[in-house]
Amino acid sequence: MRTDKGMSQKDLAYEADLDRSYIASVENGQRNVSIVNIEKIAKALGVSLRILFRHADFD
Repeated sequence: MRTDKGMSQKDLAYEADLDRSYIASVENGQRNVSIVNIEKIAKALGVSLRILFRHADFD
């Protein structure tokens, strides 16, 4: 979703007030994410939590 919106990890991290390395580790499945940070990421992407989870791949 981030890349579909033309955002870099740095852009998303800035908009979500999170560290770029944190975003990278979330995307790589190396980190458990709190609901607070999931909400920050959704807001930074301009989508609701419902849309974010609908788009997620839970493999």
